[in-house]
Amino acid sequence: MAGAMPVAALDRWDLAAKTYGLNFPRASVYAMSAHRLPARRVLRDAGPIHLILASPECTSHSLAKGNARRCERSRETAFEVIRFARVLKPRWIVVENVAQMQRWRKFGRWLKSIEALGYHTTLGVLNAQDHGVPQSRRRLFVLCDLKRNPALPAPRSADLRTVQEVLGTGESKKAPWRFASLKTPARAAATVKRAEVAIEAVGPHEPFIMVYYGTDGAGGFQRLNRPLRTITTLDRFALIRPNGSGHEMRMLQPPELAAGMGFPSSHKWPATSRRNRIRLIGNAVCPPLMRDIVLSLTRGG
Repeated sequence: MAGAMPVAALDRWDLAAKTYGLNFPRASVYAMSAHRLPARRVLRDAGPIHLILASPECTSHSLAKGNARRCERSRETAFEVIRFARVLKPRWIVVENVAQMQRWRKFGRWLKSIEALGYHTTLGVLNAQDHGVPQSRRRLFVLCDLKRNPALPAPRSADLRTVQEVLGTGESKKAPWRFASLKTPARAAATVKRAEVAIEAVGPHEPFIMVYYGTDGAGGFQRLNRPLRTITTLDRFALIRPNGSGHEMRMLQPPELAAGMGFPSSHKWPATSRRNRIRLIGNAVCPPLMRDIVLSLTRGG
């Protein structure tokens, strides 16, 4: 999307590696832990590298971890970026992670280690909704350039895309996705209560999106004229609408979530379970935002 040619990819999850191979069949794809892959092997297999896009493991930085114990070994996968950069010597590096990575006690040392290799660095938290993505998704990006000070991309437009735009993506007219009654004996009382609060807020005649599992700390629902809230690796969003005799609901489907991430319709997905498909989507970086970041680097000369 930014005019670059992907030549290699690394992911510990074999299904993610397979997905990458489906979309970039000429690339060398490694399904293994980062520390097991010799950087010189990548150089031998792929040739000269101009750009590294890296998303070190983020779970032990994320607020979603709650009060669970953090894994320092997981956090330290960020130092693999430096190991690869030392050998591959790319002109540019982009590192993506949750914003909370900046609170890591080793973050300063990690950043200085990149700068010690000669890179100029710029970092900031960007929201995908400012780059043509119909989703509110804030992530930390660290931009590195050997020759000049890199600049974060400017927002594309003040007009935000909405969740309404992605609803129905991938749906067959001959076999539309089925809705079920909101109030059933099997539905958890807390879920119904959350829906009732939303209905009171938006009105009885308006459809809306509800966080079906858990909460998002922002009321647990949203109108359709806003970007979708952050997509995670869990199947958590439900579309609720009036049906004349009450309300009915269905979960958002993987094609809708993929569209909410900004994936082009041409992107290929492996045959796998719904759970794995959503995990693949929720673990990704929004392509339009990364496009803008790469363009901001490469157009600078």
